[in-house]
Amino acid sequence: MLEDLKFQLEPLDQERITNLCGPTNSILKQIERALDIKIINRGANFKIKGPVSGLNIGKTVLTKLYSDLEKVNELSPSSVHLYLREAINKSEREKNMENIFTSKSPIKTPNLVIIPNGGHQEDYVQTINKKALTFGIGPAGTGKTYLAVACAVQQLVSGEVEKILLVRPAVEAGEKLGFLPGDLSQKIDPYLRPLYDALFEMLGFKETNQFIERNIIEVVPLAFMRGRTLNNSFIILDESQNATVEQMKMFLTRFGFGSKVVVTGDITQIDLPKNTQSGLVHSIDVLKDLSEVGFIKFDSKDVVRHGLVQKIVEAYEEYN
Repeated sequence: MLEDLKFQLEPLDQERITNLCGPTNSILKQIERALDIKIINRGANFKIKGPVSGLNIGKTVLTKLYSDLEKVNELSPSSVHLYLREAINKSEREKNMENIFTSKSPIKTPNLVIIPNGGHQEDYVQTINKKALTFGIGPAGTGKTYLAVACAVQQLVSGEVEKILLVRPAVEAGEKLGFLPGDLSQKIDPYLRPLYDALFEMLGFKETNQFIERNIIEVVPLAFMRGRTLNNSFIILDESQNATVEQMKMFLTRFGFGSKVVVTGDITQIDLPKNTQSGLVHSIDVLKDLSEVGFIKFDSKDVVRHGLVQKIVEAYEEYN
């Protein structure tokens, strides 16, 4: 929903206002693009139109820049970018602090308190907490894997589980593992890097490596899961759209008593060979009527990466 915010810059100084707007309003246009807002001014009287999230940030940035122009004669695009980034980050921090008190499902890890962003993320975390098996299905950037890893870390630290397994199929998007340098573990490592990154952020580099050395956390390719049975574990299968039907069945029959499983994937980005059915697509059909299994479907509105990512996802959805 779009709203308006009106305010006046003081003291009135026409030269500063001209410098604030920039040549051909270039500074105002830069702020508009960054915050997805529209800025209209008549002298020192400004009106900002756009989503509520951008209005106050826009006013803060314009007021701050106007104040600084008392000391400098002009603004560079890079300095405006820094002001915008600082204001956006501050707004996000304040929003997160508010959400801690209103969210039904905050996730507490040693280094971070993670707040689900929006209805689908809230539903996802609550479903993970309630169900033995949860499927998180949707496009890139919706937080499927990140939130699952956060839930796993929270349950490990609290003693609800004794072990975390992070699993990925080593299927290449048009590339071949054999041509990568190094031994098998080095060839597989790039596929597991996003999982390591999430762990480092939530637990810290040293602590993560200590858990891995003690086999309390394992990050493994899907093929290595065959023959294992895991009790009291939190098991995440990431990028599951690239598991075959046989691999998915094998994986879903690995967990034992006291274990919890989360399966994440994006059925629009399947990299399996042609005419090979995705195990994720097949399992959704097979398991849809089981009450112990939860399904959360994300869409482009849940994307929490750069705003352009959401637009790219929506463009691909419309094209298809």
